[in-house]
Amino acid sequence: MRKVLLFLALGIAVMAKTQTIVFAAGCFWGVEKHFEHLDGVKSATSGYAGGNYDNPDYKKVLAHRKSKKNVINYAESVKVVYDDSKISTKSLIKSFWELHDPTQGNRQGNDRGDNYRSALYYTTDRQKEIALSTKKIYQKLLNKAGYGTITTEIKPLKKFYPAENYHQDYLEKNPFGYCPNHATGVKFGKQKAATGTILPLGGKEIVVIDALHCRFCEKFKKNVTDHYNGTLPLRTVHQNALKGFTLNTKIEGTPTILFIKDGREVESFVGYMDEKAFYKAVGAFKLGKDSEGYDVAFRKSTDGRFCKKYDEFKHTGDGVFRDKISGDILFDTRDRFNSGSGWLSFFKAVDGATVQKEDNSFGMHRVEIIAKKSGAHLGHVFNDAPGGRQRFCINATILEFVPRDHIKKQLKK
Repeated sequence: MRKVLLFLALGIAVMAKTQTIVFAAGCFWGVEKHFEHLDGVKSATSGYAGGNYDNPDYKKVLAHRKSKKNVINYAESVKVVYDDSKISTKSLIKSFWELHDPTQGNRQGNDRGDNYRSALYYTTDRQKEIALSTKKIYQKLLNKAGYGTITTEIKPLKKFYPAENYHQDYLEKNPFGYCPNHATGVKFGKQKAATGTILPLGGKEIVVIDALHCRFCEKFKKNVTDHYNGTLPLRTVHQNALKGFTLNTKIEGTPTILFIKDGREVESFVGYMDEKAFYKAVGAFKLGKDSEGYDVAFRKSTDGRFCKKYDEFKHTGDGVFRDKISGDILFDTRDRFNSGSGWLSFFKAVDGATVQKEDNSFGMHRVEIIAKKSGAHLGHVFNDAPGGRQRFCINATILEFVPRDHIKKQLKK
């Protein structure tokens, strides 16, 4: 009997930790993605809440966006089930305020209609208390940052209708799907987001638009931008931090990678890009798709013998040669020698900077040298260097020379 009572007590304690709350902050796809990746959240379900007619579905909710008299439309909402011993109710609600712009009434950004309204539907008095108290604090922060009055609907949850199956985990199934960032950048404890405002730098640059708790943004940062050494400036910001830019692309998903020249968008890519796809796009932007350098790097063309770049690079001072696209150091002048072939020749590449691949094109059996990070074609390796050593026969067009003193100064910074 004692064991049974203990089991029941433990079960009640576990149940007491689990709470439910419903948030509405614009398109529910992005809201669901935001909450389901927070530690302590057990589940996040897209659906409809806050309306007064029976059996809402996506078609009905869209049809009622401009509600008629006596009809209260449902908001696109997300039911969050969480363990309050792992994530507090206050943390969760603060995250809701910071996720979107709660001052816009019946819209979020370009999404217009009362189904996109900001709302919080509580299931406990404690949730209501925290919602109202944090609203008061956040209103002061918003006012200091130049925003208007919070319009968020705060009501008890009456009923929640799960959305159609294709809406559930939509952005997991469609990683390039619609996921706009409506955050104001105003945070609890801070008047403005750390990103602030950025202006165009002039010339060519890369701007990456990310969003809070964007899983694909985090993946792009980890796999690509954290290791970026290119010479084109690259900045990562939230959408609302841009000022003075002329964009053709409507920012509907994150990450969005913008290639900018003199403040104007040249090209953009929406969604996660792996390293090779990113650097191919950088190569096209920096070098030009019709350039000799792009032909060499991505169409496996070959420099002409004794080309202009070869003449420029064959007698440089002490230094290194780096990939024009990724900025990674590939070769060292200490390993360079004059082979008389008409192409730059090195005894070896910098350790870990390149990969080798069998190349049987044009009826020949060769070993191709590829830049490990950018995937750019560099040339071939042969076993005909002096002393029985290898000769790395490299196209000069894809390289940039940097004096060693300059590299040392960069490393000290």
